Amino acid sequence: MLVFAWVGVLAATHRRFLFSNLSYGLMAAFLVLHAVGSHYTYSAVPLGAWLQEALGLGRNHYDRAVHFAFGALLAYPVREIVLRVLHVHRVWSYVLPTLVILAVSSSYEIIESWAAQLVAPEVGIAYVGAQGDVWDGQKDMTLAWAGAILAMVVTALRRRQTGREPYRG
Repeated sequence: MLVFAWVGVLAATHRRFLFSNLSYGLMAAFLVLHAVGSHYTYSAVPLGAWLQEALGLGRNHYDRAVHFAFGALLAYPVREIVLRVLHVHRVWSYVLPTLVILAVSSSYEIIESWAAQLVAPEVGIAYVGAQGDVWDGQKDMTLAWAGAILAMVVTALRRRQTGREPYRG
């Protein structure tokens, strides 16, 4: 449902704010990863199961990869908003998107824990997909933040190298 809601919001707002092709591509990549995780449930995605077996991991890490991708793929579109709508520049145009990603990721983890407590407290840890890891939420938030930091470092290096914003070609 998140994918359909996101596409609906983008369609409804495209006349007021048109993202760059780069941002639309990054958002599409994230939505595909999210749709795959939702289809199989994150802890049972075949690619994650294959990696779990191949690398001898104790759990399916697909959900962790998607949390990292959340930050890595969505920080740049957030930066476009920060630059073009909020008119924030210089170092803050890199810091603010990472903080937005961290805030959204943290909010998601909190809402997910509340939903688990309200719906079925006895199976809450299974509902959130923690796969037995009591620090799952904190690790997920850290990975989203790390992905955002990586995206902003790459963006800053690219801007420094070319002298212009990546979305401008």
